[in-house]
Amino acid sequence: MVGLRGVGKTVLLDQMRKDAEGSGIHTVRIEAPEGLSLPALLAPQIRLALLRLSRVSSAKNLANRGLRALAGFARALKVSYNDIQVGIDLEPEPGLADNGDLEGDLTSLLEQVGLAAQKGKTAVAIFIDELQYVEEIQFGALISALHRCAQSRLPITVVGAGLPHLRGLAGKAKSYAERLFDFPMIGALTDSEAEIAIVKPAESEGVHYARGAVTEIVRQTRGYPYFLQEWGKQSWDIASRSPISMADVKAASILAVAALDESFFRVRFDRLTPTEKTYLRAMAELGEGPHRSGDIAEMLDRRVTSLGPIRNNLIAKGMIWSPNHGDTAFTVPLFDEFMKRIMPGRDWEFS
Repeated sequence: MVGLRGVGKTVLLDQMRKDAEGSGIHTVRIEAPEGLSLPALLAPQIRLALLRLSRVSSAKNLANRGLRALAGFARALKVSYNDIQVGIDLEPEPGLADNGDLEGDLTSLLEQVGLAAQKGKTAVAIFIDELQYVEEIQFGALISALHRCAQSRLPITVVGAGLPHLRGLAGKAKSYAERLFDFPMIGALTDSEAEIAIVKPAESEGVHYARGAVTEIVRQTRGYPYFLQEWGKQSWDIASRSPISMADVKAASILAVAALDESFFRVRFDRLTPTEKTYLRAMAELGEGPHRSGDIAEMLDRRVTSLGPIRNNLIAKGMIWSPNHGDTAFTVPLFDEFMKRIMPGRDWEFS
């Protein structure tokens, strides 16, 4: 499993999946939204992987046994996780992944998938985006199951993408997780990388940027890949000729910010409670961050301990993270500026 920071993680995850498929590895792709259980996410995708493996003659018998394990898994866990919806192709095999204990049953199920892949001389990779939304007990069961498969040298693994606090969540779910998996942090692009990301696609179409225009885009976007795309698109649409000028970029910036406010930022804002919005507005008042929890509490004239539940909820929602003990930072750049735009003035202090 690989934990990735939120910046450009989904694009990277998809590219890794394509590379795996190009190497003949069987892959499944899952996004973990809030409120859906891990068994509900995994069951349909594992079924697809096993059906593919069943078409490999050498793996057919073990793949079919895996489908029987899946039938038992879904039936036994339906009581605890009633959101499981999966087509059952074969009858369960008594005693196989059907004890009703998530950790044990998931281990048995993934072992059967790994055995089928091993027999078919291939591998199975499960790609999970937004992994931070998987509940702690379920996350721990997944880590434990993968640990067992690794000990048995079975060719099955998980590549997970999540927000920066994913490492901490994994360690909390299972203390040995940080020793078992890699957690590379993927941050914003460097200035030179961001310039290439803007200039190269335009040059492939015979379009260039005027001196300083690219630097302005990099400055505005902080090197965040999604923002680079938005600024590049708006600059391209506004410019009437090559080279794209500084004036074009400044005009594009107004449209890019408006587009982000109505989509990228607003979607996150609308998930917040009034007290959570006030907490983030106080953070924004302090600047881009990261900020000490004590400074945020002082801004709100509250004790740090009284704000703990709000902070924890915001971390769980993926709005903020803790780069160091006692520090709090926004998970995406420019959100502080958005909070000031959407909650202007000082009325927020008394909400």
